[in-house]
Amino acid sequence: MEYVLHILMLIVIYSVLAYSLDFIVGHGGLVSLAQAGFFGIGAYAAALLSLKFGLSLPTVFLASICLTALMSLFVSVPSFYLQDDYFVVVTFCFQMIVFSIFNNWLEVTRGALGIPGIPLPVLFGWEISSKSEFIVLGLLILAFSALCIWGLTRGAFGRILHGLREDEVYTESLGWNVRAVKIIAFAVSAVLAGLAGSLYGFYVAYIDPTYFTVMESILILSIVIVGGAGSFAGPVIGASVLVLMPEALRFIGFTPSLAGNMRELVYGLLLVLILLFRPQGIAGKYDFTQSKGAR
Repeated sequence: MEYVLHILMLIVIYSVLAYSLDFIVGHGGLVSLAQAGFFGIGAYAAALLSLKFGLSLPTVFLASICLTALMSLFVSVPSFYLQDDYFVVVTFCFQMIVFSIFNNWLEVTRGALGIPGIPLPVLFGWEISSKSEFIVLGLLILAFSALCIWGLTRGAFGRILHGLREDEVYTESLGWNVRAVKIIAFAVSAVLAGLAGSLYGFYVAYIDPTYFTVMESILILSIVIVGGAGSFAGPVIGASVLVLMPEALRFIGFTPSLAGNMRELVYGLLLVLILLFRPQGIAGKYDFTQSKGAR
């Protein structure tokens, strides 16, 4: 039962991460490789603030929101005049810088040694200790993420964001402030990834830089592509498929080490098949194979 609850918890965490990235990818057409960086910022914020200052869970979450929103400006502001491939390069560079900080700022992050002993979170006197309690907390964050994105994409902001995805030049010619929309959308995406990171840090009680590499960013992007970008159910579907897949390999009879190697192969094969036969993903609307202005 503990194993099943652990898998469900991972699905919840990666669903939040997928929602955070899908907001800018599926609705804004802005492909980012920095999501694992914001994920790590949230995790390290949770670890350091709870260990060194003994802050409560709401305070840690608030600090994570402020910190990730601030850090998102280092990507969005310089990217005012960048589109498509150039934006991806900026996010990739940011991801590598953040990982390098995690790995080399020994006085704060302990580098490759990681930070152990992250205390259990306390929410209004309720100490969250069991996996089932963490799942309840995770579902609350997942519901908050889904509702935020649903609300933002249903109004005028969502229409501008979709216009940015379809044809940025045309949308800007209508008088919309495209740059402000980019900044806000990227900040929301970073904040949700940071919340997922804080939840993950408390859950595993130990973090190190290997959890937040560019490969993790690629995995999150893969979840969005497989589940279907721009759809409400896509992030949860994609997270379920890519989290359960390596576990299925173990049940087939592969050893843990072989299953880990096979996972990368199966992920790659699945992405190729999705892009060839269902580029919108399992439940998506946005086609990655078509360029802006051509849809």
